[in-house]
Amino acid sequence: MARTRLLQWLSWIMGVACVAIGVVHLCTGMASVPGAESSGVSGATVDSLVRFFSAIFLGYGLAWIWVARQSPIPSKGVRLLAGIFLLGGVSRLASWAAEGRPDGFQLVLMAIELALPPVYFWLSTAGERESAAGKREPVMS
Repeated sequence: MARTRLLQWLSWIMGVACVAIGVVHLCTGMASVPGAESSGVSGATVDSLVRFFSAIFLGYGLAWIWVARQSPIPSKGVRLLAGIFLLGGVSRLASWAAEGRPDGFQLVLMAIELALPPVYFWLSTAGERESAAGKREPVMS
């Protein structure tokens, strides 16, 4: 029960955080990218790219919220979304190797993106296992 609750709350938090981040980036464009001003990277093309990806990130957050609302929480959905998050962290590592050290805030994000997915993978089957054992938890709304 505790693992299912933890998975549910972590999924909600991830979803809400991703939606909020997506909205901020969508509304503010390049101004929301730490270190962008000092790097000299700007312009309509880059701003367009940031806003486009922010809409996708917003949708990613909505997918986490959808997963969190399911009973039992679908392990395949959790693993898929956690895998995408992990791929984001691995992509930041590739960027660091190819282009050099990013802004410090990006390093913090990369650490989160590499550390959280194993937790989600570990918790992913908690809801289905409890359901199979006959313990149904109420869906959060």
